[in-house]
Amino acid sequence: MPHPPAQASNAWRVLFLLFLANLFNFFDRTIPAIIIEPMRMEWSLSDLQVGLAGTVFTIVYALASLPLGRMADTGSRSRVMGWGLVVWSGLTGLTGMAWNFWSFLVVRMGVGMGEASYAPAASSLLGDLFPAHKRARAMGIFMLGLPIGLLLAYFTVGAMVKAFDSWRAPFFIAAVPGLLLALFIFKIKEPVRGAAESTQIASGTVDQPLRKILTIRTFWWLLLAGLAFNFASYACTTFMVPMLQRYFLLPLEQAAVATGVIVGVTGLLGLTLGGWLADRVHQRWAAGRLLLAALSMLVAALATGAALYAGRIEVGIFVAVFSIGWLFSYNYFTCVYTAIQDVVEPRLRATAMALFMAGLYLLGGAMGPIGVGLLSDYFAHAAMLEAGASEMNETFKAVGLHDAMYLIPIAFMLTMLALLKATRCFGDDAARMSQQISSVAPTSEQSI
Repeated sequence: MPHPPAQASNAWRVLFLLFLANLFNFFDRTIPAIIIEPMRMEWSLSDLQVGLAGTVFTIVYALASLPLGRMADTGSRSRVMGWGLVVWSGLTGLTGMAWNFWSFLVVRMGVGMGEASYAPAASSLLGDLFPAHKRARAMGIFMLGLPIGLLLAYFTVGAMVKAFDSWRAPFFIAAVPGLLLALFIFKIKEPVRGAAESTQIASGTVDQPLRKILTIRTFWWLLLAGLAFNFASYACTTFMVPMLQRYFLLPLEQAAVATGVIVGVTGLLGLTLGGWLADRVHQRWAAGRLLLAALSMLVAALATGAALYAGRIEVGIFVAVFSIGWLFSYNYFTCVYTAIQDVVEPRLRATAMALFMAGLYLLGGAMGPIGVGLLSDYFAHAAMLEAGASEMNETFKAVGLHDAMYLIPIAFMLTMLALLKATRCFGDDAARMSQQISSVAPTSEQSI
């Protein structure tokens, strides 16, 4: 008889540790986006160079995800996560010692390698800690590390810069808690792979894992949706603070707090309610999570587009309207990440998440910052020529960056279209995954 879905006894304790590590992950990753303007001024950087810093980080992150994901599927997930946390926290501290743009770039590449170890291993671990009907809520709590990490970064980094009169100080401060948390991550007791499935599966590796994953049609559409979503997400988190500083003339500390409201406060509500709502619609419709995600992307595109189209309105109104769009965009995480768990068998989930994130970041997140940066420089130059000026100034750069941010709502619309396509093949792929689990389930004699 099939085994009933089980939840690990230490599930909530481990989830709390994974949440904290995710929080530090996004806190450390966000610091450069907040100190862009003083760093740009000190090293005389263009927006293309600013975007390049984010792009190089993301490319390294994407390329490192695949081998680290396989390590998580075949070895100890707690060790993969623990050593990754040590590496990215230590190198975050070293970032504060960068003496020019290129040294900054090299150290951030190391941070990207460390952070790449985390999400595939953590997602795989969550899949074994919680049964299917609780995974979206667990994933929602785990992903709360994203908005809270962003919120803490945007609300505190500006104050750190002001207090120490240096954009380098936040990097030194951020390294400490991550190194301490790594001690606890190493001690996590891992469940058996597939322990939370309704049918117990056999242990062991799978032949040709990448080929098996790439035969899943839903996975392809979710990957395309992720490319577009990550483009929008990384474009926003990289350039929102400098856009508010240039276009709305806010000082760094206020621009950082406003961005914290847009991408941080909204996530607290979006991920908490989004996980609960995603589980509810999944119980009524097989593809309910993906339909919810598609609808959310439509709202996100309309709201962010409207905020940008309004031009130089009251900054509070801009933040409020843009925040509505970002609130709905968070449904992507609880819906899409969980949908991958539903169509990929447990022995391949870390590899699938690593492959998913490699594509997400390599072709999506990596293109967001450099795409907006390149377009920003182009629009700034166009504004200068239109004004008949012969020299570039901050006014033209403000117009250029604002207009380049229209790429965000466009990317959300593309995300919606890919998610709608994914709903059409999700049911068949989920059923096939269940059959695969049953086909490799051990017999009662083998279980004994």
